[in-house]
Amino acid sequence: MSCPRIEVDLAKIRRNTQTLVSRLGPRGISVTGVTKAVCGHPTIARAMLEGGAVGLADARITNVQRLRAAGLTDPITLIRTPMLSQADHIVQSCETSYNTEMLVITALAATAIRKGAVHGIVLMVEMGDQRDGILPENLADIAQQVMQMSGVALKGISANFACLNGLAPTALQMAAFCDLANEIEGVCGPFLKIVSGGNSANLPWALGEHATGRVNDLRLGEAILLGVEPVSGDRIDGMYTDAFTLVAEVIETGSKPAPSAIALVNPTLARRRIAQASGVSKRFIVAMGHQDTDILGLSMPVGSTLIGATSDHLVIGMPGTPPPLGSEVRFHLNYNALMHAMAAPDIEVTLLGDQSMRPSRHTQGEVGHLALVLKTSLGPADLNHKGN
Repeated sequence: MSCPRIEVDLAKIRRNTQTLVSRLGPRGISVTGVTKAVCGHPTIARAMLEGGAVGLADARITNVQRLRAAGLTDPITLIRTPMLSQADHIVQSCETSYNTEMLVITALAATAIRKGAVHGIVLMVEMGDQRDGILPENLADIAQQVMQMSGVALKGISANFACLNGLAPTALQMAAFCDLANEIEGVCGPFLKIVSGGNSANLPWALGEHATGRVNDLRLGEAILLGVEPVSGDRIDGMYTDAFTLVAEVIETGSKPAPSAIALVNPTLARRRIAQASGVSKRFIVAMGHQDTDILGLSMPVGSTLIGATSDHLVIGMPGTPPPLGSEVRFHLNYNALMHAMAAPDIEVTLLGDQSMRPSRHTQGEVGHLALVLKTSLGPADLNHKGN
């Protein structure tokens, strides 16, 4: 079986989605499954939909086009402010997009008119994350402009938290966001269909004891895929944290003397040497490196230590006998490592738990097959990364 590869347990993704849908539904909040970390993988997206997600969302039009090419007809929203140069593709592939710039909205409207369509607009509001978003004091004016345009329809407002500044939303911020929804309706008239309160970082708030107000949607990626809450990195109760496993092959084993003391003046080199060896160290190397994933986002086998990595080699030290040459070592991933690995051209994706899947390269649409693999013990993954 090819290495390196990512093994994906579709049943666990489906179950994680079901768990979140069942907990948020009674609070009036639906789940939109975010597929950007898996590069719009169609079968993983289907697992989210089968778990109860009402639609899909992605940040890149190429991922959306991949989903459409695989035959998915469910609603898909572009959640990154569209590029002007991609207005035609966005209107063609997405029912709705999140927007912050009137010039972009105007381009989407013109494109929609040419195509005889109406494109949905959700306005992203800056609520403290300091990434993308319209300032609250400017929101009503922009909403009114959208309402007066042909070719587009104002569908709702959204907010984002904990992506750039790493801070979870407060109840006060969420209450202010809900007030904005009421304000826009008072100014513009029609009821807002979508009041999207944020991403996986909003789950503690959404599942708390207080009222959730006008929020009726959350965009969930990390929580579904990895079963964790992004800000704390803690496992969400009842969720699977091992739906994804990165597998690499051992290409060298043995002992090597510790290097002489050297001054690593290059900060990049200093970061890559994680553990300094002392005396003769037992170690092994797997065929995987910085070109394949975020090495610091991987767990290590129990008792082992990450010594360092280069573009194509991952060097691991351990006190006992290293695994034999040609064997497979398994790693759990955090969100950043998952994103990098799914986008890496040399990593194959293997889908578990679906007998109907057939093998192919993960960059060519539907992929994977049921696999029997060598397992080694793993420690807990470092899951402290912020994302949807």
